[in-house]
Amino acid sequence: MQKYQHFNFLINLLYSVLKLSIIVLLLMFSSRLYLFLNYGTMSNYSYSELFDAFFLGFRLDASMVAYINALGVLLMFIIWFLRISFIQKYLYSFYRLYFILFLSVLAGFTFTDLTYFSFFGEHSTLMIFGVFDDDTEALIRTAISNYNVALISLLLVVFFTFLYFIIFKILKVNKKIELEISWLKQLSVFLFIIIGVALIGRGSVGIFPLAYSISDVSQDPLVNKLPQTPGFAILDSYTQYSKSKSGNYNLIKTVGYKGKMPEAFETYKHTTDIDRTNLLNNLVQKTSKNEKLKGRLPHVVVVMVESFGMPLLDYQSDSFNIMGRLKKHFEEDILFTSFISTSNGTIVSLEPTLLNITARPKSTSFAQSSYLNTHFKQASARVYKDAGYETSFVYGGDLFWRNVGSFMSRQGFDNTRGKGAIAKSLNKNINSISHDWGVFDEYLYKYVYQKLENATSPQFIFVLTTNNHPPYTIPKDYKSTRLEVSKDLKDHITGDIDLVKRRFKDYAYAVDSLGGFLDEVKASSLAQNSVIAVTADNNTVEGVMRYDNHLTQIKRIPFYIYIPDSLKPKEQIDTTIASSHKDIFPTLYNLTLYDKSYTAIGTNLLDNNILHCGFNDAGVIMAKNGAFKDSKATTDIEKQCQEYYKASLAVTEYLIKSHKK
Repeated sequence: MQKYQHFNFLINLLYSVLKLSIIVLLLMFSSRLYLFLNYGTMSNYSYSELFDAFFLGFRLDASMVAYINALGVLLMFIIWFLRISFIQKYLYSFYRLYFILFLSVLAGFTFTDLTYFSFFGEHSTLMIFGVFDDDTEALIRTAISNYNVALISLLLVVFFTFLYFIIFKILKVNKKIELEISWLKQLSVFLFIIIGVALIGRGSVGIFPLAYSISDVSQDPLVNKLPQTPGFAILDSYTQYSKSKSGNYNLIKTVGYKGKMPEAFETYKHTTDIDRTNLLNNLVQKTSKNEKLKGRLPHVVVVMVESFGMPLLDYQSDSFNIMGRLKKHFEEDILFTSFISTSNGTIVSLEPTLLNITARPKSTSFAQSSYLNTHFKQASARVYKDAGYETSFVYGGDLFWRNVGSFMSRQGFDNTRGKGAIAKSLNKNINSISHDWGVFDEYLYKYVYQKLENATSPQFIFVLTTNNHPPYTIPKDYKSTRLEVSKDLKDHITGDIDLVKRRFKDYAYAVDSLGGFLDEVKASSLAQNSVIAVTADNNTVEGVMRYDNHLTQIKRIPFYIYIPDSLKPKEQIDTTIASSHKDIFPTLYNLTLYDKSYTAIGTNLLDNNILHCGFNDAGVIMAKNGAFKDSKATTDIEKQCQEYYKASLAVTEYLIKSHKK
């Protein structure tokens, strides 16, 4: 029996690893079950779809565990093959440390992904690595303010203590398996195990490993998200982040237009009659010769409100007065209601909006890439500056955030102003008018109003607010509107209800402050010579709410425009057309500029004779009949929007790369 001892020792160790792997799979299953119970109970699914989601999730979990086990199994094979028996007394200690390291990382990925899901309603994307580019101090204060850090820390200590106890309990020397088999059969056992681990890790016998080709299991978006394993989500996000940061990013190839750019422009323009000599000429458009605008340059203010999602407004009532002073303005003026954000984060919605392009999937911000010093010719501020405007970018926070001040100063803005300049201009102590991310919105609007009131030349001002952001802090002297959460609303809320209520208060403060600004403008002489547009960066409330019509609701944000009576177009405006951030400036140019050329990817929403579709870089496309995911088009109009989306991405990338030549 002695000659089989070395083999049996390793087989018993492998048996212990198998037991540990089963427990890890059960823990991974519990995290998926947690997601379903918290976010998916109102989903529209069949039991077969739910089974498919959990079974596919199990396969992905098993794949991740197999990847972790692979090196350990290969090492055991080498030790057996070379007969390195003296190392046996160190092996269990080594494997305990091995699994403590890898399972701790896996647990960390899982908790990180669950936190991300609770905020954005989806598994980790490359935006998660924006933490390294963000205001770290503010993020820490946000976490302390929003979460019971002491309790969470205690629970994490308990979990990791349990995990380490299990590792030490299972990975201990035992002799449960005693086999007396020949060397050839021993080799066969190891080869069988190695091949099995490889196949489980790959998860597929097709062209692509399972982790890179996850199929849909349901028409319901939430159920479709259940299978993904946090480890693969974060690793894939890091790959995307690294490629985008390094510039190793080939979007044109991804959307199927490599070597076929003329065809991309034809699809984008909906015509074969294009300029093939200089493709970029096809993007040049011109505003009408509107006699109302001849010799007149109205002030133009565009406000991007932090996290101002539209779906919550459906619950507006006397007892849940979430809109405050903004309500009447949304009722009186132009409000596009089928409008979606171009992306799911602030910076990656802000930049494409100002650059007149659509957001590129799986891409980092321009300001934090090799494009930081690029002067984009089609930037909206440059269009207004060339038309005779003084241009200003006004951010309620710190201009060092995401390099935003430096980047915007290169995009045609005469002035870039952050919280310090705002406080100084208002003669206020910055600490008394600020929260963790910037000045309270009401002071931001006071600054903008003051600038308009004192202007001696036409102003183009782009405003980015900071309220309605964790840790959801509002001024102490602000009296909140009545916000009683109805049973219907409560049934659609996920997560901590007390934290959500704080979130609603900050949301209400942000939109009420905007309403106050509009009140002030309309009550002044500025009303007759100012066009004010309002949108949002994204709808992050989607992370704490369930929607009955998920895809159509999750990315929906407002696009509101106040136009003086003297400048209002005579034609009826269809406010139900599908649209997104890319369409903001083509629309505003045609409302405010006379016979002016511009370059833009989007469309003029005043033109009812062309195809209008909204694009989000998560692959959500808004068409006339609602939203759908890319590659899931069913109707003719959806198929048109889907092709238009892909062509727009190719054309966007072509336009961006033209600045590198």
